[in-house]
Amino acid sequence: MVGRGIEDIDIKMPRDAYDTGKHMPTFNVYLTAIVRDSEGRVVKIHRQRSHSPTANFIGLMLPLQYFINTNSSYTLTNTGGSTTSYQPNTTIQAYDISYPNAEQNFQTYLAMIQVGSGQQSNPYSANSLAAPIANGSGTGQLAYGQPSIPSTITVSGSEAYFTISQTFNNNSGSTVTITEVGIILNLWLNSLYISGSIVENNNFGNVLVWYDVLSSSISVPNGGSVTIYYTFTVNP
Repeated sequence: MVGRGIEDIDIKMPRDAYDTGKHMPTFNVYLTAIVRDSEGRVVKIHRQRSHSPTANFIGLMLPLQYFINTNSSYTLTNTGGSTTSYQPNTTIQAYDISYPNAEQNFQTYLAMIQVGSGQQSNPYSANSLAAPIANGSGTGQLAYGQPSIPSTITVSGSEAYFTISQTFNNNSGSTVTITEVGIILNLWLNSLYISGSIVENNNFGNVLVWYDVLSSSISVPNGGSVTIYYTFTVNP
């Protein structure tokens, strides 16, 4: 026997293990929706904590070293259900993501914040919204504005954050109700030589990377609008 088990030792908690008030940075995401009527008056403000990255988001956040060390790939699924093996590397013709975007369609990769009228119980496995609301002025549709993206990250004291937003106008003739929201990227994968010259661009299409079911539905009146804000923050 080397010694008694720790359960037999009378140990007093050392002082340096107590809470000192100095914590590691925390990461939070908030979803805010501001609804206006046809006169531009605010009729509803909705805010909730967002905590729903999808499997696509997790795969895209894996570090390059993971793929190099494991020689494995990650399966990404776009909103149409098509899949591709994502395997960034430093070898010849490995698919990587360049930044800024090498294509001109969506230079920041953000295609849109999308809204819908359905819901899903498992956001992690979601590849598209359950019932996307189409872009237009027909029955049940909303006119999608352009997404707004900050050029810098705002730093205030120990807090750092950025917000993306998009406005949706209701010209459908009746109220449109939103129950789900997602963030969609238009993903281009670049095949590179070791020298760094691009030899092939593969447009994988739209990819859902963030998904939320609203804690309460949002009704957008005819002639009105809703602006959706996603705020990503560290040390809130």
